[in-house]
Amino acid sequence: MNDDNFENSLSAFLRRRPFKSFAVELVSGDRFIVDHPEALALRGAVAVFINPRGEYTLFDATTVSQLTDTTERASA
Repeated sequence: MNDDNFENSLSAFLRRRPFKSFAVELVSGDRFIVDHPEALALRGAVAVFINPRGEYTLFDATTVSQLTDTTERASA
């Protein structure tokens, strides 16, 4: 994923009103659900996700394979 696409896509998911959870899938195969807009901070082409246990995942455009709406994933 390129930097511009990463920033634009992630920002669009975060700005949805009402907010809807979404999934971030990394090229490593790891996947996590962003279930609250404040669980993720985006600064340029770098983001950090903090889960409810306080564990964090730092990621950028080069490590993301896709962003998906969790409602689409659930209905598949």
